[in-house]
Amino acid sequence: MQLRQVSELAKRAIDAVAQVIVGKDEVLRQVLMGILSDGHVLIQDNPGLAKTLIAHSFSEVLDIAFSRIQFTPDLLPGEITGGYIYNQREAQFEFRRGPLFAHLLLGDEINRATPKTQSALLEAMQERQVTVEGERFPLDPPFIVIATQNPVEFEGTYPLPEAQLDRFIMRTSVGYPDPEQELEILLRRQQRKQDTMTLQPVVSHQELLAMQRALEEVHVGEAIGKYIVDLARATREDTRTEVGASPRGVFAVFKLARAAAVLDDRDFVTPEDVKGVARIALAHRLLLQPEYWVRGISDVSVVDDALNMVPTPQADYRGPKNS
Repeated sequence: MQLRQVSELAKRAIDAVAQVIVGKDEVLRQVLMGILSDGHVLIQDNPGLAKTLIAHSFSEVLDIAFSRIQFTPDLLPGEITGGYIYNQREAQFEFRRGPLFAHLLLGDEINRATPKTQSALLEAMQERQVTVEGERFPLDPPFIVIATQNPVEFEGTYPLPEAQLDRFIMRTSVGYPDPEQELEILLRRQQRKQDTMTLQPVVSHQELLAMQRALEEVHVGEAIGKYIVDLARATREDTRTEVGASPRGVFAVFKLARAAAVLDDRDFVTPEDVKGVARIALAHRLLLQPEYWVRGISDVSVVDDALNMVPTPQADYRGPKNS
């Protein structure tokens, strides 16, 4: 698939989801960038801001299998992976697949799951497989986890370990709509006379896989690569951080920047693409020193300071075929 086709299909997908998600085009763009990069997305925000609706809407317009898990403290690993059930008619055990076997999995309130259940999800996120009773079951591509997390309620929750946070290619938030957007939401609800709205596919399953593969053709110049590495190193050397961005974070910026370039109708990455994704790709990977966390210093501010400190490359980024 040509990159021009990827850009056109991506814009059609965003426009389709925007029929139900009003005034949040940048968030929809970010989530789709994560999907095109074959990465997992963490949406951290207050309840009632359409986090679940965003995930379900993308599954509809991309024509991929959707599954939802409501994480709770009593949820067991076998309830998400599936397990062996005895079939009396066949007189043998057979494997019944759990909700992990989907193309797009919504993990609602992921921080309410116990570490044992989160570890089962972690294997699926990293290895794209499920292991039950020593037998491995591969997950069909694409396998994307869109997880939600409530940042204001901590009772009955289990903070995600750094290893699991690092598996999310990005963390984003939705935010409250402004008054005009909120009024538009009400007017649209009144017009359709029902709460739910079914979206029609605009991208097929196979087209989505082709779009993901096509991103490999986006040119990332050596100067841009060095810029990404320098940004990650700046977060590690910052005295406010106990743990800086990992090499996996470097790859996250790399992948998301390629997706951003394609959505802007380009086949090469610029420093602006890197700057546009640095926050969502790096901030959640940082662990601040306790004294700075207590003082309210945010991980985002560390990334912003790195962007201000690291020199922006001035070289030609377009690559041999465009120069």
